[in-house]
Amino acid sequence: MADTLSGSGRPLKVLHVLRAPLGGLFRHVLDLAREQIRRGHEVGLIADSTTGGETADNVLNELAPHLALGLSRVPMRRNPHVSDLSVLAHVLSRAGRTLPDVIHGHGSKGGAHARLSGLLPAASGAIRVYTPHGGSLNHRSGSLTGRAYMHAERLMTKRTDLLLFESAFIAARYRQFVGEPTRLSRVVHNGIGEKEFVPVQSRADAADFVYVGELRAAKGIDTFLDALAAVGRRLVTLPRAVLVGSGPDKDSLRDHARRLGVERQVEFTGPLPARTAFELGRVLVVPSRAESLPYIVLEAAGARIPMIATNVGGIPEIFGPHCDRLVPPDDVDRLTTRMAEVASSSIEHRAAEASDLARFVHDGFSIDTMVDAILGAYRDALARKSDSVIASPPEVAISS
Repeated sequence: MADTLSGSGRPLKVLHVLRAPLGGLFRHVLDLAREQIRRGHEVGLIADSTTGGETADNVLNELAPHLALGLSRVPMRRNPHVSDLSVLAHVLSRAGRTLPDVIHGHGSKGGAHARLSGLLPAASGAIRVYTPHGGSLNHRSGSLTGRAYMHAERLMTKRTDLLLFESAFIAARYRQFVGEPTRLSRVVHNGIGEKEFVPVQSRADAADFVYVGELRAAKGIDTFLDALAAVGRRLVTLPRAVLVGSGPDKDSLRDHARRLGVERQVEFTGPLPARTAFELGRVLVVPSRAESLPYIVLEAAGARIPMIATNVGGIPEIFGPHCDRLVPPDDVDRLTTRMAEVASSSIEHRAAEASDLARFVHDGFSIDTMVDAILGAYRDALARKSDSVIASPPEVAISS
């Protein structure tokens, strides 16, 4: 364990910057911050004040007393806006007061504020770290917006000391659309805790299939509903599905289920904790069109939930030697076939497949492994920065 508890290296002061306290990005920052604190480091956090709702408020209020560098929430817009200047001023002010060793930006907006803070002397002593979490790298290639974001990424490279990619997929996207990293870069997979490897048992009245996540187009839930209707035509009994989550496409998905004639087979529950949601279905379906390294897949694997997922983003990295089970995105026929196969298979066969995947994930996707790698990368980047300062001493004016 490369941290102060094991006596290796001085405690670090780390300031995390993110926009929305929601979803997998927020989960990642919370896990990282809590473990850094547990290991003796001083941590602070800056996040948007307009998103996250009561859930984020409660979580952050609970964490706040343990944040030696403090917690602050300021309004942050998703897209570029003149108000970004006031957010940057806030980041600079916090950095000036706390003098962090590391300013770690998460996501496009958090990464921009963390790196642009290096333009001014107040934060120039810290290394600037960027974890994309997909973000701008998931924009459609070739679009005007996508090109603008990639140009901004290239400009901010000069203010980046360390790039941390949560999947090899996102690292490849960066190389393709931004260019080969000119700064220190590492792939560090997300990890889950030991308690999340305790199996979850489906309820006796569980539906055949369950989806857990945001209700939006990128998640491919319409394809899942199309396949559900098709599976119903293949099997003797009509399969049931539970959709757990919220999002902008909830009403359109209800309409889609109605048009398909499966509205009575589909239940919408709203958001629930992942492990509670897993109890509601016998098989988890992840029909995404785009992902980075989704926590829901890690959590389901740890809980030994039989799972059907698409071959997108970093999901093949999670499945590893079992990635032949994955199906192409937006392929209703292949998804239908896989759902019918799994629904018709024995409980023992599904359990064996789930156990195989759980063992693979346990070996490579733990929180300890993730935090060890990130702290080690911080120290390597700090050493590089120190070496570059020594190698390039400031010029001294000599009077005649």
